[in-house]
Amino acid sequence: MARLDVKRWLCWCLVICVSCVLLSSCSANLSADKTLRVATEPAFPPFEFQGQSGELQGFSLDLMNAIASSANFKVNFQSLPFDGIIPALQGRTVDAAISSITITAERAKTVAFSRPYFKAGLAIAIRGNNPDITGFDSLNNKKIAVQIGTTGAEKAKSIPGAEIRSFDSAPLALQELLNGNVDAVINDAPVTLYAINTGNLKGIKVVEQLLTEEYYGIATAQNSPDLLLINNGLDTVLKNGTYAQIYQKWFKATPPQLPDKSPFENQTNTPKGGIFASIGLIVQALPTLLQGALVTLQLTIISVILGLIGGSLVGIIRLSKITPVRWLARAYVDFFRGTPLLVQIFMIYFGIPAIAQELNFTFSFDRLVAGVIALSLNCAAYIAEIVRAGIQSIEPGQAEAAKSLGLNPLLTMRLVIFPQAFRRMLPALGNEFISLLKDTSLVAVIGFEELFRKGQLIVAGNYRAFEIYAAVAIVYLCLTLLSSQAFSRLETWMNPTQSSKLRHIKASNLDNKKN
Repeated sequence: MARLDVKRWLCWCLVICVSCVLLSSCSANLSADKTLRVATEPAFPPFEFQGQSGELQGFSLDLMNAIASSANFKVNFQSLPFDGIIPALQGRTVDAAISSITITAERAKTVAFSRPYFKAGLAIAIRGNNPDITGFDSLNNKKIAVQIGTTGAEKAKSIPGAEIRSFDSAPLALQELLNGNVDAVINDAPVTLYAINTGNLKGIKVVEQLLTEEYYGIATAQNSPDLLLINNGLDTVLKNGTYAQIYQKWFKATPPQLPDKSPFENQTNTPKGGIFASIGLIVQALPTLLQGALVTLQLTIISVILGLIGGSLVGIIRLSKITPVRWLARAYVDFFRGTPLLVQIFMIYFGIPAIAQELNFTFSFDRLVAGVIALSLNCAAYIAEIVRAGIQSIEPGQAEAAKSLGLNPLLTMRLVIFPQAFRRMLPALGNEFISLLKDTSLVAVIGFEELFRKGQLIVAGNYRAFEIYAAVAIVYLCLTLLSSQAFSRLETWMNPTQSSKLRHIKASNLDNKKN
């Protein structure tokens, strides 16, 4: 009987051992099959950037791949703008993010961070021939370029009298400094030093390093089960020497000691308060957004007026009988209609000053001037085709009748053809105005604070993307509806048939009142 119990006990032990082995192998297979969508902004060398052949590379990317290999999962990197990474984590459209994200108390209330994987700090970069700026205290009343949503942008806010220009990426902020449009850039020290040491930024120097002591962390959504997996993998690569190898590869130095956990690990997200809190947030943001809306209208109106003048001239030239002139106008229209407006803004604002520096003379654009030039040139190309089609829609007999009355071609165009064509062009011009009104949001890439940029800056501070961008969309919608109504009234006013009907109706109403 005792021998039977021993056999039964041994059988149960064997069953338990086999079950444990099967469970561990299954969990290992599940982990191996797991793929994390990891967000990054590949515009921050040497941490995250694109190589010459377009592949993603950098310290952060190598580290994340090593973590994935150690923790037995796969990585699918997804490129996102830096200010869109935390909203993407909140919406769980990505599982994690590694993009040199500094661990801060405010961010820790919104997302969860891994243990720190890099020790960094902010640095001040200036042009090499600037003797006035020697440190942080000498930045008062200066023009400062920063990357939107970064700790450098927050640090710049504490400088008295500083004019802050925010850009979507660190390279654009540094290019703004190189072009002489700002006095200094506050940015992460390793990135600035890497750009200078690789020779990509000539004539720039760092005057003060490590204004702050910061740590980068891998971000996940709050209460994400993936955080433990990432931390386990990070612990492994820190202990087995893989981290030191990656650090040595990119920085040619021995890595510093890192904390075992996030300094804000116990932060909790404050309750959002439901629909009423969202409405309150929108109401609070409206004054700032309306300021941006006024700038948007200013940009649109100036650009449309200049575009209408230029487009009308180009459209008339397109009908010229002089072949070289006609083909020159055609080339202008094809270029500005065939290339993205965003590229044109970059070419004008960043490209022309850079070329000027290569030719050994200094030239820079005011952001408003650069935005108006880019929008006007682009708008003129579309208006030129509208004008050409409008003029060609007028019956040839009109020009012949004007000629028989002794009018020269210039007077015929000004007094006879163009007024009639303009009435027919109004619907298309109204569409172009509305399209341009929305396209002004692209000027945000050069740091111009119109409506969309104002929204971006608010989101960079409170990470409430849905409410703020919904408010931005509502303001745009109101502007477009008002513009549409204004052009409809203008069409009615300029239409002789409709105008006579309205006058007849008004006269009839007055007679009825008198009777």
